[in-house]
Amino acid sequence: MSTKQVNVGGVIVGGGAPVSIQSMTNTDTRDAESTVRQILELEEAGCEIVRSSVFDERCLYALPKIIERIHIPLVADIHFDHRLAIGAIKAGVKKVRINPGNIGSPSGVRELARVASDSGVPIRIGVNGGSLEKDLLNKSGVCAEAMVESAARHAELLENCGFSDIVVSLKASDPKTTVEAYRAASKAFPYPLHLGVTEAGFGENALLRSAVGIGSLLIDGIGDTVRVSMTGGVIQEIEAAKKILQAAGVRQCGVRIVSCPTCGRTRVGLESIVKRMQAELEFEGARPITVAVMGCAVNGPGEAREADIGIAFGTVNAAVFKNGEIVYTDMLPGVVDRFISDAKALALGE
Repeated sequence: MSTKQVNVGGVIVGGGAPVSIQSMTNTDTRDAESTVRQILELEEAGCEIVRSSVFDERCLYALPKIIERIHIPLVADIHFDHRLAIGAIKAGVKKVRINPGNIGSPSGVRELARVASDSGVPIRIGVNGGSLEKDLLNKSGVCAEAMVESAARHAELLENCGFSDIVVSLKASDPKTTVEAYRAASKAFPYPLHLGVTEAGFGENALLRSAVGIGSLLIDGIGDTVRVSMTGGVIQEIEAAKKILQAAGVRQCGVRIVSCPTCGRTRVGLESIVKRMQAELEFEGARPITVAVMGCAVNGPGEAREADIGIAFGTVNAAVFKNGEIVYTDMLPGVVDRFISDAKALALGE
């Protein structure tokens, strides 16, 4: 769904631009050295926009030291004090995130909008289910309708200031509420949407909840930038975001391996073969290709033909396909080595 474009320090968000990947530092922002170190690690992992919490004057003092040493746009996450948002913009951040439930008076927001407009810095209206305005909580509780109403109030305040470089997020810890809120927001606002399931938890649970929420929306064509919220190391957020974008068909990152679940017709140890292929074919710098690994000759050849390169196993041999055509058959176990070598060459563009 088409949305307005905003420019976040050279990264275009919205309006059909590629869905960008974000994360947030968990260092003390006042410690510029550790924050820079973590951001550089995030850059290496594939993060395209990074956010840091700015909660006092010492954070503001650290921002220029951080910005001068990183290579992706820095976003300031602000709560309670619009003056910190203004200070962060003056320090060089490329976007600010505020929460309409706790940022302060309308006059303060108007002052922030003026400074942001003069500096060409977008503002994200970050609505969280856990910090809605009291009147909305009393009226509706935490629900999609209340979250959209909260965002609408604040968007209107910014619009009345002549400010429209807005990004909207509506995050709940419940994926169903999150999806309902974003679907409603996609009809209510022209602004790009920052997707995420907040407080998603740890490890596999966080990945599953985020995949359900973010993935559902991406498949609907909703969403312009994503942050997967996970307790623990920030690098895993980038890895999870890549997996979700790839699974939703929004972005192909390197080699994508599709394989069958196996059945009684399978006569090879497909699980061990797939694990080996995954280990050898998922490498840095790989071209975005699809590799199919199928366990039998029933659905195998047809599925393999849909991939850039695929293999379908029989009892003692296998057929290899490229772009829908059989290119060779060979005997086990040597065919596996040969196939991996061919797939790796294709991924390298050779």
